[in-house]
Amino acid sequence: MSRLVVVSNRVAPIDEGKQAAGGLAVAVLAALKKTGGIWFGWSGTVVEGESQGEPRRTDVGRLTYATVDLGRKDFEEYYNGFANQTLWPLFHYRIGLFTVNRNTRDAYQRVNGIFADRLAPLLRPDDMVWVHDYHLIPFGENLRRKGLTQRIGFFLHTPFPAPEVFTVLPNHRELVRELCAYDLLGFHTEVDLRCFVNYIRFEAKGEVEDRGPGEGCLIRAFGRTLLARAFPISIDTGHLVSLAETNARSRHSERLRESLVGRRLIIGVDRLDYSKGLPHRFEAFQQLLETYPEHRNRVSFLQIAPPSREDVPEYIAIRRELSELAGRINGQYAEFDWMPIRYLNKSFGPRVLSGFYRQAHVGLVTPLRDGMNLVAKEYVACQNPEDPGVLVLSEFAGAARELTEALLVNPFDSEGVAEELQRALTMSLEERRERHTAMMRTLRRNDITRWRESYVDALVRAPYA
Repeated sequence: MSRLVVVSNRVAPIDEGKQAAGGLAVAVLAALKKTGGIWFGWSGTVVEGESQGEPRRTDVGRLTYATVDLGRKDFEEYYNGFANQTLWPLFHYRIGLFTVNRNTRDAYQRVNGIFADRLAPLLRPDDMVWVHDYHLIPFGENLRRKGLTQRIGFFLHTPFPAPEVFTVLPNHRELVRELCAYDLLGFHTEVDLRCFVNYIRFEAKGEVEDRGPGEGCLIRAFGRTLLARAFPISIDTGHLVSLAETNARSRHSERLRESLVGRRLIIGVDRLDYSKGLPHRFEAFQQLLETYPEHRNRVSFLQIAPPSREDVPEYIAIRRELSELAGRINGQYAEFDWMPIRYLNKSFGPRVLSGFYRQAHVGLVTPLRDGMNLVAKEYVACQNPEDPGVLVLSEFAGAARELTEALLVNPFDSEGVAEELQRALTMSLEERRERHTAMMRTLRRNDITRWRESYVDALVRAPYA
């Protein structure tokens, strides 16, 4: 098999993937161990002056980690700027938070060019290159300009917006042309694929050939032929099941259990981001306490929200808003021996979280828009099959396309979410088991290994011209 070269904005620390419960690190490391290859990207280090020249290389068995440091200006304009203040809000339908800035747009192109310059000398003629996420859309075209003809695939880990939203971006046509430089485009859901296909048909005036259910679409546009297809990312299901069983009685789990004193637990775990719908979630929990007072002093809501992008103004604002909301709700409903909302701005490892998930009677996952949301899948996998909890899931998360037995909600409707929380808290054991069994069938059938293998197998068959 050809060597695999994975390119992502951030390269996981060498020992990080060994502990991860799911997601990109697990899939990438498994693939690279199988084929040998390179994991290339930003080191996570910001340096004064220019971005680093030669990549720093570390060999671990058949795997080479190749990383570059970013200069301060490049980091601010490429990463904090165009990637996270333009593309991220746009791809999550938050046009009100979207900014247009030619300097950051130029930096985005410049850094992608730097990355391509640094990787190109490391490539072999028969390598397969797998590029990840919105930070690196122009990367493939930069390699093509150097005359490289290797099979190059791209996977988008965010939603792809409808054309009516995407065309708000002044350089939308340029970005789609750059996407068409790849041989294989992967999206989380058929909805994302449809949005991209609609852009190709109606904005780019390209040709689209539907290859049938689950097989994607052959695209002819901008002088290229490529395949676009949905590959829903998943988790390491078997590992998480074992992890939760092992940690059900861990020290942290026991501390949590003792603190609840017989009360039931609702849990949310999200990166602190405006796309996750956390203010709406807090308001829905308040609505539950107001509408169904029997849950006062009987149910606690634990929201874990580690901070991210702490120097971006929108993230500073969301953190302040959530602190104020939690304080107001707790001030209104708390008793001397009960705090309704436990709001934590800190992270926990997968072992601790697996034990927390297993204790929670309800998993509350209500993003306003999300590419997939692996927390929803992790929560289901960690449940005790004999006495499982209930997943309350936003219909705007990619996971809702697979976990159809969850209680699906519109996160903008706080009263509707409160009603479904009530339904979850009062659901019979028989119904809980039926829903959990059905979702586990899905998660065992489509785990992280199948996601990785199906994508790599499709890339092996490229080019599609």
